[in-house]
Amino acid sequence: MYRVFLLLTLLLAAAPAQSGAWLREKDAAFTAASVTAFKDSDGSYDYKSSLYAEWGLRSNLTVGFDFEENRDFYGHALLFARVPIADFDRRGRFAAELGAGAHHRHARAWALYKVTLSYGKGFQTGWGNGWLVIDAALENRTHDAVFRKLDVTAGLSAQRLVNPLIQIETAHTSNKSLFWRVRPSVMIKTRKSQTAWVLGLERTGARSDTGLIIAIWNEF
Repeated sequence: MYRVFLLLTLLLAAAPAQSGAWLREKDAAFTAASVTAFKDSDGSYDYKSSLYAEWGLRSNLTVGFDFEENRDFYGHALLFARVPIADFDRRGRFAAELGAGAHHRHARAWALYKVTLSYGKGFQTGWGNGWLVIDAALENRTHDAVFRKLDVTAGLSAQRLVNPLIQIETAHTSNKSLFWRVRPSVMIKTRKSQTAWVLGLERTGARSDTGLIIAIWNEF
């Protein structure tokens, strides 16, 4: 029971991103595509889709693309570059990320800028190795406001078929209430495969229902 409590504490106290403080090796790549569906009270379905990709341009430079679309109503597209800042071995590492792109509402679009400081650390549990990423970001949506974000991703990466994963996202801007999103999930991956399926749930402070997440991750 104590070990279960310890694992949940590590996963929940941690507070997401895909790789955060870690950079891709030169010429290595990672992609993630997902769909999240919600069932509205009238029986119809609401959904959003996302596509994320990153590539190791050099050993000290990772570049990538982040796209999200909510039923053609609103969304964003962002290009980013990540560089290392410091590596403290077992105590963790830091990286910085700069991004620029656009966000839209219906047919209107505006510039989007983002700067992120990420901390990443590996840890060990009785169920295998795990990892933790904490991202602190400022996101300037030029037609709206500057958002202060604090996100956390934590999970296990043991050599088995199923591993747990949790993502927590928060965002705040002046004169608005705190936005939060929680995604508990499981990663399904065989030992020899570079592909993982992610199945989970999504709950946000802006909705009263719970969404279902289906994603596929690939490493190249």
